[in-house]
Amino acid sequence: MKLYLLALLAAAASGVPGLWMRRRGGEVAVGLLGLAGVLGLGASLAVLSGGPGGSFALRTASLGTPGLLVVDPVAAFFAIPVLVLAFCGALYGLGYWEGRRGNTPALRLVYGLLVACLVLLVAASHILVFLLAWEGMAIAAFLLVMAEDREAETRRAGWIYLVATHTGTLFLFGAFALLARTTGQSGFAALPVGLAATGAGTALFALFLLGFGFKAGVLPLHFWLPPAHAAAPSHVSALMSGVLLKMGILGLVRFLSWVPDPPLWWGGVLVALGALSGLLGVAFALGQHDLKRLLAYHSIENIGIILLGLGLGTLGKSLGNPVMQTLGYAGALLHVLNHSLFKGLLFLSAGAVLHATGTRDLERLGGLGQRMPWTSGAFLVGSWAICGLPPLNGFVSEWLIYLGAFRGLGLGRQAWPVVILLSLALIGALALACFAKAFAAVFLGLPRTGAGAHAHEAPRVMLLPMGVLALACLAIGVAPLLLMPALGRVADALGPAAGAGLSSLGGLGAISGVALALGLLALLLWRWLRPVPQAGDLPTWDCGYAAPDARMEYTASSFADGLVRGLRWALWPVVHRPKVSGWFPRPSRYESQVPDPVLDRAATPSLRLTVKGAALLRVAQGGALPVYLLYVLLTLLVLLVWMVA
Repeated sequence: MKLYLLALLAAAASGVPGLWMRRRGGEVAVGLLGLAGVLGLGASLAVLSGGPGGSFALRTASLGTPGLLVVDPVAAFFAIPVLVLAFCGALYGLGYWEGRRGNTPALRLVYGLLVACLVLLVAASHILVFLLAWEGMAIAAFLLVMAEDREAETRRAGWIYLVATHTGTLFLFGAFALLARTTGQSGFAALPVGLAATGAGTALFALFLLGFGFKAGVLPLHFWLPPAHAAAPSHVSALMSGVLLKMGILGLVRFLSWVPDPPLWWGGVLVALGALSGLLGVAFALGQHDLKRLLAYHSIENIGIILLGLGLGTLGKSLGNPVMQTLGYAGALLHVLNHSLFKGLLFLSAGAVLHATGTRDLERLGGLGQRMPWTSGAFLVGSWAICGLPPLNGFVSEWLIYLGAFRGLGLGRQAWPVVILLSLALIGALALACFAKAFAAVFLGLPRTGAGAHAHEAPRVMLLPMGVLALACLAIGVAPLLLMPALGRVADALGPAAGAGLSSLGGLGAISGVALALGLLALLLWRWLRPVPQAGDLPTWDCGYAAPDARMEYTASSFADGLVRGLRWALWPVVHRPKVSGWFPRPSRYESQVPDPVLDRAATPSLRLTVKGAALLRVAQGGALPVYLLYVLLTLLVLLVWMVA
C-alpha cells in the first residue's frame, strides 16, 4: 500500500515544479509520472500475482468505517492502464504540446492532478473518497478539454462535457445515498442476498447504470464524448478515451461485484445496451470526416463490446453457469485493458498527423504513408487491434466473449447468445470497413494539400510512446496465456470462482500462435515474391494513368458512401447533392454530414426551443413599477378569493 500511496503523491506533484521551472518543467513532470508508474505498477503486479494487497484507513468515527482505500485485484488491474497511458501521454506531450502553447505549465499541473484522481479513484473503498476522486477527475478533465479555449468549438465541447458529467454525478449521489440507507454503511461491501430482486435493488441498478453510463459514454448518454475528444489535445484525448471512460466501467464492475444474486434481466439490459452502443457507435464512426471524432465514436463501440461481456457474465452469474460467467467477465475486463492500449495508440497517431499537417479533416489528408512511415505503422497496428484481428490483443478479449456466447447457445432457446454473436460479428465487419477508410484516406494515395505534401515524421519523443503501446498490443495478442492467472483473480472479484480454469477455456495460445506463424509466413512470401526493379525495365501500359492526381482518388466520403447509404435508416445523413446539368456544368460541391442523434437532433433543438419559450416571459419583466404593483394586487385578489372559497 505504501508504494501505491507514493505513486499517488508523485502523480499529484508532477506538475508543480513546472510552475517555476520554465525550461525543464516538462522533463521533471515526465520523470515524476514515470516514478509514479514504476511504484504503482510494482504495487499492482504484486497484487495480481497473488499478493495480499493492502488498505489505508483513518480511524475516525465521523467516517463511519475505517477503510478508505483498498488495493485489491480490481484496483490493481484498473491502475495499470491509468499509469501506463499517463506516462506515455506525458512523454508524448513533450513533442506535441511543449513550447507551442502559452498555457503549458497549467496543462501539466492539471494533467498530473487528473492522473492522481484516477489513481485515487480505482482504489477508493469509501463513498466519500470515491465521490471526491470522481468530482476531481471530472473538473480536471473539463480544464484539459478547454486547453484551447480560444476556439468556439472547444468552449462548446467543454461545457457540454461539464453538463453531462455532473448530470451523471447527480445520479451517483442518489445511488450512494440509497446504498448507504439500504446497507447502513458507507464503505463498499456486498449487498444482502435477495436485495437485488427488490425495488431498492432495481433502483440501485438503474441509478448506478445511469451515473456510470454517462461517464462510460453508453448510448444514448454518449453525446459529450465526440466533441470533447475532438477538442482536447491529442495526448489528453488518449488518456480520456483509454482511461477516463473506463472509470464508468470500473463503477459498474464494483457494483456487480457487490451483488451475489443479480436478476436475469440485469444481464439482458447490459447486453441490449452493449449491442446498441457497439453497432450505432461504429455506424456513426463510418460517417465522420474528422479523424478524432471517428476515433471517439469507436470508443463508444468498444464500450458496447465491454458491456456485451459484462452482460454475458451477469447472465452466467444469474443462471449459475460458471463457464459463461468466467468467459463474459474475463472478456470484458481484458477488453478494458486492450482498448486503453490500442485506442491510446490511435489517438497518439492521430495527434502526430495533426502535428505534421495542422488538420484532422480526412478529406484534406492523404499520402502520408511515405512521409510518416513510423506513424502509419503505429496507426496500422492500432487499427488491426481495434478490428479484433489476430494476432493482436483486440482479438483475444473478443474471442473470450465469443466463446461465452457459444456456450450460451447450448442452454436452449435463448435470444441473448444470438444477439451477442450477431452484434460482435457486425461490429467487427463495420470496424474493418471504417478503419480501411481511415487508413487509406490518411496514409495512402497522394497528398491533397500542400501541408500533406510537406509533412514530416513525428519527433522521437512522440514516436517512443506509440512504439511502447504497439508492442504491448502485440505482446498481449501473442502471449495471452501469461495474463490469464491475473485476469482470473480479477474476475473472481465479480463472483465466486469466476476466474477458475480460465487458462484452459479459451484455446488462445494455439490460435494466436497459428496467426503469428501465418503472419510471418506472409511477410516472408511478400519479401521473396516482391518484384525487384532491374536496370532497363520498361513500364507496362498504364491505361492512360501516367500522371495520377489526388482528385482522381477515392476520398473518405466516397469510400464510405455505399455503407452510409445502406445505414441511412439509422444514421439519417444530411446530404447536399447539387444538380449537375448541361454540357459544361459549373463547379459544384457535394457534402454529407452525419449529425449526432442525441446532441444535434434532440438536445440542441430542444434547448433552442426552450430558450425561445423563455424569451417570451421577458414581457412580464418590463421594469415598470405600476406593472409590478398590478402583480401584487392580482396576487392578493387571488388569495382573497381562495380564502373565501
